[in-house]
Amino acid sequence: MEYVRIAEDRIGSLIGKEGEVKSAIEKRLDVSLDVDSRAGMVTIRNRGADPLAEWKARDMVRAINYGIDLSAALRLSDDDHTLVVIDLSDIVGRSKKAIVRQKARIIGRGGKTKAHISGLTDVSISIKGRRVALVGRTEWVMIAKEAVEALAGGLPHGVVYKALERKCSAIRMQQKVDLWRPSR
Repeated sequence: MEYVRIAEDRIGSLIGKEGEVKSAIEKRLDVSLDVDSRAGMVTIRNRGADPLAEWKARDMVRAINYGIDLSAALRLSDDDHTLVVIDLSDIVGRSKKAIVRQKARIIGRGGKTKAHISGLTDVSISIKGRRVALVGRTEWVMIAKEAVEALAGGLPHGVVYKALERKCSAIRMQQKVDLWRPSR
């Protein structure tokens, strides 16, 4: 059994209209979710054969709690997808002013920076409070994480964009090379 705390304002998002979000998670992973809205606690029980189903469901619930949409959260059922949560206070300290400033840098004017990182890496990004949640294929999440941390650390957008584009290009090139390698 796994337990996950969920914010009061996110319980409705986890349950969904007529229970559709909760049901989608339960069906995808063969788990049961018991949502205690008063305590803000979700209990996850595995009903199937996958020993990792509870952990995957836990990550899905956490992703939804951080504002990731259902379609992205459901990708966490795949073994090659991951959720990473960055706490901006670990990078800039507890100053609310510093956190707000760095969140604005990560989002960018009109959402441009966040969209650029997400577009290059195919990683879903949500910013809630002092945390940035990332969901996607593990190798791409790690690159998006580096970009977000670099921006939060104060590096100029241009420097971060260049490094991000270079790393994404290198991975795509490696994936193309791997397609042509003979299998053993």
